[in-house]
Amino acid sequence: MALSYFDLFQHNVDTRADAVAARCKREGSWLDLTWGDLGRDTDAVSAGLLRLGIEPGDRVCVQSNTRVEWPVADLGIVGAGGVTVPIYQSNTPEEAAYILEDSGAVAVFAEDEIQLAKLREVRDRVPRVRRVIVFDREPAEQGGGDDDWVLDWQTFLRESREAAESLGGELRERRKRLEPGGLATLIYTSGTTGRPKGVMVTHENLVVAGEATVGVGIFSPEDIQLLFLPLAHSFAKLLTVGWYATGSLMAFAESIEKVVDNMGEVRPTFMASVPRIFEKVHARVVGEASGKPGLQGKIARWALAQGEQAARRQARGETPGGLGWTLAKALVFKKVGRRLEQRFGGRLRFFISGGAPLSPEIAYFFQHAGISICEGYGLTETSSVTSVNLPERIRIGTVGAPVPEMEVRLADDGEILLRGKTIFAGYWQQPEATAEVLSDDGWFATGDIGEIDEAGHLKITDRKKDLIITAGGKNVSPQNIENQLKSKSPLISQVVVYGDRRPYLVALVTLEPVALEEWGGAQGLAGDAAMLSQRQEVRQLVQHAVIGVNRELPRYETLKRFAVLDHDFEVGDLLTPTLKVRRKLVNDRYMDLFEELYEEPPPGRVVAL
Repeated sequence: MALSYFDLFQHNVDTRADAVAARCKREGSWLDLTWGDLGRDTDAVSAGLLRLGIEPGDRVCVQSNTRVEWPVADLGIVGAGGVTVPIYQSNTPEEAAYILEDSGAVAVFAEDEIQLAKLREVRDRVPRVRRVIVFDREPAEQGGGDDDWVLDWQTFLRESREAAESLGGELRERRKRLEPGGLATLIYTSGTTGRPKGVMVTHENLVVAGEATVGVGIFSPEDIQLLFLPLAHSFAKLLTVGWYATGSLMAFAESIEKVVDNMGEVRPTFMASVPRIFEKVHARVVGEASGKPGLQGKIARWALAQGEQAARRQARGETPGGLGWTLAKALVFKKVGRRLEQRFGGRLRFFISGGAPLSPEIAYFFQHAGISICEGYGLTETSSVTSVNLPERIRIGTVGAPVPEMEVRLADDGEILLRGKTIFAGYWQQPEATAEVLSDDGWFATGDIGEIDEAGHLKITDRKKDLIITAGGKNVSPQNIENQLKSKSPLISQVVVYGDRRPYLVALVTLEPVALEEWGGAQGLAGDAAMLSQRQEVRQLVQHAVIGVNRELPRYETLKRFAVLDHDFEVGDLLTPTLKVRRKLVNDRYMDLFEELYEEPPPGRVVAL
């Protein structure tokens, strides 16, 4: 086993320098980079950091969207003996300042002028930061280096390459001193419930996580992976470790908006995503199919209804069948599958879903279309690996069987407890917070409630802190209800269920702006998404979806009232960079609206505010 995370990468540089390692788009065309190319740039970054006086253990931040320069900077930091500290490109100046201050970072790699402006705004608060290196910035001789604090990436690489040979001996020594138990990266939690905490992830954590996922067959040397997830997140970090561990090919998507187009161009063999992307694809396919005029539209709507019935039967452990389901598959789902397969490039083996729960209804929809989604489970504190469904053993509604390196057991209250070599070393400078979740004998309390089924697969039922206890004493999992409601209509974007210590449950609903405006145009309704969201016709559509979900829920879990906002949630505000809702912030911001939903008299049916 490799001693350090860096060793996994260096092995490819040493043994297959001429093989293509990465693919990225430059001026409209895809550019191939070899392992040798990446190795030379990585050495330059390490040498440049040594010139800046970086000492072993120093923290260096990377504040950027996902792009090929991100892992090069990361490897260069680690190869100089430093510790990488990611900052999401969507973080505010205040959030960036908190991470810079808390970690004690001494340098930053920033993406562009937008990220640089955030850093300039808080410069007085981060005196330890000696230099900011900007990826997208004019070279110094063209005016890019405007002060002694900022340097452009190209000039940094050029000057560092010139010094790399003379510093080669020191670099080799620092890399030899990298140890399995040494800190490799400090990943701050996304802060859905409070101030982010720095999760200390070691070299051993990452190496074991990568080799575990390779061992179960998720990654292979022949794979072509398309990456768009933020590299500041542990899930994307795991994907890069798998890339290094197999020496496969990583393509970097242009942006989240272009990821489907990029799939058609790159033709990946697998891709990882968060559930929100699958929800968007599902919503668009359903909207396009059911919105067709005449007989085509009627057949599509009938077939989609057959698919929902089949999904419910499968969720109960039954096998769907009958003439109706056979016709629905042949007339609609087979065609949808062919169209999606072509759109995704034609050689996709499977998707991986993680970062948040995937609605079973969405998973079954893709399965019916012949597209496999392998849902997995992991947290930043577990190096993003715990369990995963394998392509040949997918059990929808579960997050798969634990990987071989992970021990799993359930506490008396159903909380999932984990132990293994991928478990983090603790929270940065927070021993009390560490002791709350990490026992002396190595068991990590995840905060997730779960079950283990008869096949040994893990099922997540809710976050422990998110559980709603109604006034009647019933425990309710809000995420299950939210996911079901989002799957009922292509117009619904986000749902937040509320009702702790209340007599009944209510919900806040946001709508997908593009889908809503397309729907409005088809209905001959004028106005933008904000105006359309408040129309009675739209509220009736949402009400119909709520009634449909309520039919499938026990009485105490049903929604009695809901409110539709005139805007969607945004990343960096009420959504984390991985598109998860910041529930506490939503509850606080819209408390007055939630209170209105509980005004007397209690409703006898579903009511929209």
